[in-house]
Amino acid sequence: MFERVKADLLVAMKEKDKFKLDVIRMLKSAIQNETIEAKKELSDDEVIAVIKREVKKRNSSIEEYKKFGKQEMVDNLTHEIEIMSTYLPEEMSDLELQVIIDETIKEIGATSMKEMGVVIKSISAKVGARADMSKVSKMVKEKLA
Repeated sequence: MFERVKADLLVAMKEKDKFKLDVIRMLKSAIQNETIEAKKELSDDEVIAVIKREVKKRNSSIEEYKKFGKQEMVDNLTHEIEIMSTYLPEEMSDLELQVIIDETIKEIGATSMKEMGVVIKSISAKVGARADMSKVSKMVKEKLA
């Protein structure tokens, strides 16, 4: 995954696409910082987690800029998210998630909110980076409530 980011960086340089180049440079920098912090090469799942974190930061910034009517910043951040999203795997549908949640709850035999952590941990291992865990958490909470 990191190799793909570096390759796309070169393509953006050749195309002289300044905005895309800036976004990919920032993304590469975030991945490299995480690599330094972890003191090891990152796996694809770890790189995806870094990219998701960067997207999440921008989504929260978009909300703030919308409050203050800064539409130009909202547009820029939205465009950044579009570029970063090309590196993320396709997210699972709600239906697919619901099936996995139901299966996991049955496997574990969870009946109350006390077992929510165990259920989410098991689901996280199954779906990896293909699902938004905050969405999974809400769905599990609805099932166990």
